[in-house]
Amino acid sequence: MTDLASAAAPKMKTSWWRDDASEPVRRNLGLTGVLVALVVIGLVSAPDTFATSGNVLNILTQASAIGVIAIGMTFVIIGGGIDLSVGALTALSAVWCTTVATQGFGGGGMLFTALVVGTVAGTINGVLIAYGRLVPFIATLAMMVGARGLATKISNKQTQPVNVESINRLAENKLLGIPVLVLIFAGVTAVGWVVLNRTTFGRRTVAVGGNAEAARLAGINVRRQTVLLYALSGLCCGLAALMVVAQANAGSSSQGDLYELDAIAAAIIGGTTLTGGRGTVIGSLLGVVVFTTITNLFILNNLPTEVQNIVKGAIIVGAVLVQQFQPRDLFRKR
Repeated sequence: MTDLASAAAPKMKTSWWRDDASEPVRRNLGLTGVLVALVVIGLVSAPDTFATSGNVLNILTQASAIGVIAIGMTFVIIGGGIDLSVGALTALSAVWCTTVATQGFGGGGMLFTALVVGTVAGTINGVLIAYGRLVPFIATLAMMVGARGLATKISNKQTQPVNVESINRLAENKLLGIPVLVLIFAGVTAVGWVVLNRTTFGRRTVAVGGNAEAARLAGINVRRQTVLLYALSGLCCGLAALMVVAQANAGSSSQGDLYELDAIAAAIIGGTTLTGGRGTVIGSLLGVVVFTTITNLFILNNLPTEVQNIVKGAIIVGAVLVQQFQPRDLFRKR
């Protein structure tokens, strides 16, 4: 009787702010607060250089390439995977598109080569995971080592200068005062948001990451979706490679070093759970900007790189701990 009475009793309505649906909003507001705090620190520690328009545009420009990679990484993690090879794929795409033979086809040929190389390598990752049944960690770790080695082999351990004017000027060009690289990042972010939140592909990604078996029983081709997710990550790496090449005016096998750390960290602190099934593109965008701002503050204050990496590692651990103890738990009545 008690059970029947409790079942018949009306349930207390929870306000939207305390509901699970508001969790991404709360997290994004938290990241915005962190960004505001970093701005205050910058104004105090480097008042003459931090708040200038040139430095703000520099932060956004530096965030653009890794930001594009982070968008692809967000999709992969939401889909229940992980991609440790993004940095190596960026280097491989950069080296391949800056070979003398490829440069002979101009900027269009370089762009096409970078996108194809990244997409093909990403597809190989997806096939190994979906059809070879390799654990994503192992498959992408192997690709990371192999792609970096292939990039070194192609470049013969040499930096390959770019002689294509359209590529060299890409990092300098602006539209309405905004660097083109920043506009590319903004465009990729906008497309990523639409795809994740407004398309069948996005819904399938969330379903596969949330429960792959349930998604399969619902009629979703889980293997094909997995391959497409890693191909998308590779495509983002190819585009980011051209952006990196444009900034350096050269291609090198050392480019993209530790990009996997930055991309995964940006996605995680942006609310993408490592267990899959949940994440936001806007959160990853804010995560990238937060990390780039931290890097900028370290440079302006002449702090060593190793300390910067320690701080990044601590932020990743903190973000994962926050995911283990969801904010909604704080609102529950005990």
